[in-house]
Amino acid sequence: MKILIVEDDARVAEALGAYLRQAGYTTHRAGDGASGIAAVGQDTEAVILDLGLPDMDGLDVCRRIRGVSSVPIIIATARSNVESRIKGLHAGADDFVVKPYDVRELIARIEAVTRRARTTGPSPDESSNVELDGAYIDFANRLVLADGAPIDLTPKEFDILAVLARYPGVVTPRDRIIREVWGTDWTGFSRSLEVHVASIRRKLNRPQLIATVRGVGYRLTVG
Repeated sequence: MKILIVEDDARVAEALGAYLRQAGYTTHRAGDGASGIAAVGQDTEAVILDLGLPDMDGLDVCRRIRGVSSVPIIIATARSNVESRIKGLHAGADDFVVKPYDVRELIARIEAVTRRARTTGPSPDESSNVELDGAYIDFANRLVLADGAPIDLTPKEFDILAVLARYPGVVTPRDRIIREVWGTDWTGFSRSLEVHVASIRRKLNRPQLIATVRGVGYRLTVG
């Protein structure tokens, strides 16, 4: 598996690359944002992206990569505030780790996002569509419309919506959503799930469409 490390600090990149190669991965390093965008190819299976790059903000790099590829992106940065995490997820990242981190955790996260990327994604019968409160979900084409206008959801956001749309009006537990969307039972993705759900509500301009059932999970409201 080829991992692209976009990191301007050569020592950090080399240390991380050594750990990943020891774990069986092939690595390639890009020292700035432009090189990172150019280095993403069909054989790239995950991107580890630093935000503090010398030529451009890492969030812009994330958006540019996401605009041309669905490759899993994990942001690894010293920016530890919640706002940075939210911006990273909105920019198209699949996960977020704060430096300094345990490399074993990073490898576990790489395994989770790449396992998820290798699946076709959870959805109801792909020949069916769902319409709720003026929001139309086309599963076969991974398309969402709100009042007739297309909504630009990230791959993770669409997959979360697809899981919930399997049973409109029925509560879907958090752990089931995490298992089907991230491909893991690890509950550490709970905060990421909350951020993605908030983003879906905002983009659809329908905060009431996805109801939070405290302590359990989420459900799509009907009627």
